[in-house]
Amino acid sequence: MTISKDQVLPRSNHATGQPVNSGAGPAAGSGKEFGPLLARASILVVDDEPGMRNFLKRTLGPRCAHVDVAADVAEATALVDENRYDIVILDNVMPGKSGLEWLEEQRAIGFFSDVILMTAYADLETAIQALRAGAMDFVLKPFRSNQILNAMSRCLERRNLQRENFVLRHELMAASDHLALRHRLIGHSQGVETIRETITRVAPLPTSVLICGPSGSGKEVAARSLHALSDRSGKPFVPVNCAAIPADMIEAELFGHVKGAFTGAGDSREGLFLHAHGGTLFLDEIAELPLPLQSKLLRALEDRKVRPVGSEREVSVDLRFVFATNSDLERAVAEGRFRTDLYYRINVMRIDMPPLKDRGDDVIELAELFLTKLAQQLGMPPMDLTESARTAFRRYDWPGNVRELRNLIERSLILGKFPDLTPAVPVVPVAAGDTLENIERDHILKTLEQCDGNRSEAARRLGVSRKTIERKLAQWDGQ
Repeated sequence: MTISKDQVLPRSNHATGQPVNSGAGPAAGSGKEFGPLLARASILVVDDEPGMRNFLKRTLGPRCAHVDVAADVAEATALVDENRYDIVILDNVMPGKSGLEWLEEQRAIGFFSDVILMTAYADLETAIQALRAGAMDFVLKPFRSNQILNAMSRCLERRNLQRENFVLRHELMAASDHLALRHRLIGHSQGVETIRETITRVAPLPTSVLICGPSGSGKEVAARSLHALSDRSGKPFVPVNCAAIPADMIEAELFGHVKGAFTGAGDSREGLFLHAHGGTLFLDEIAELPLPLQSKLLRALEDRKVRPVGSEREVSVDLRFVFATNSDLERAVAEGRFRTDLYYRINVMRIDMPPLKDRGDDVIELAELFLTKLAQQLGMPPMDLTESARTAFRRYDWPGNVRELRNLIERSLILGKFPDLTPAVPVVPVAAGDTLENIERDHILKTLEQCDGNRSEAARRLGVSRKTIERKLAQWDGQ
């Protein structure tokens, strides 16, 4: 590979420590043509030539979020220990230790940044060594500024696509029962409106959020809404079901691992924490996290650093944490199954998701949306929600919450009819001579007693409106 001298930047002047000619340097453009990924990138330049360091600092500084420089591998190691870089631009030939030797050492102890190797010798052996050591790209010295910027853009786009694909594959494997409309909170009940207001207030803040509620009540939907309204909405949302990952694999899944860390670890791999970098990590079923890992999670929350399995180095992460559980965490703490310090660390802002049976006519709105969306997905003829089905849906307790409703709608579309949800009506003993009015009064009052005086719940169970209950009570009080 050869490049004519009139197309490149000359080597730096060692006497002055500056490039002989800046060529297509920073004045050549703002860097917007290289995309937003470059503008958010953190870069480390490692080169023993002062002129090259100065040139790259001036070239990349206006185009990248952060640029550090190191004159040797010892200085580079210290910087990598303290900071997280998206790309390291590494010179190969340096006094003491070559760039490739340093890269091999760093990969072995936990180093996940992309590396662009700079070299003046484009022989096949160097290229093979660079690939084996884990370099993503290399450029020949001397080079134009556009060459290094294009190489950086390629690395960032490749890494971004890899992370997006990893997250999508993880979601497909972890959630086979995806809910339609899972990115939206549906309904206009008082409980849902309160949750919307809370999410709107807390979304712009970095505060961790704990979402509690029964299984199928929409905890992930609330978490996705929180992410969508935050300033991290353009970054990854990574959901993790802690109960679905085997206990012996969950640490490597969350924090990543280096090559050879355990049997089967043929390559180093970033964990879900690093794949969610800059975005939101949603840890569902947090109560199922093994105790040994709870202490590591606590440290990650406090320090915003993770240590991949087998690594000697911690890696900084920038994350918004959202947790969810359908368990009683206070009870788990009392029984010693959940760390007290972790509980108080994650329970900063709490959102309680109401069960579907307490959401009134939200069940009708959800059912109609599921009927439309699932009919399209399944290619089935649409169905109308009949008045008898509406009444049955309002009266049913929905122990499986929104997930049960979604499954029932899908089953109804396949069978072409709604199932019978009429609960068994208990036989009320009737005394001889009782009038219909007395029987009605006794039944309403008994239902109210079973509902602890909750008139809305009693009305739902009886299949009447709350106003009917209130009118009857007022009538009986006046007698």
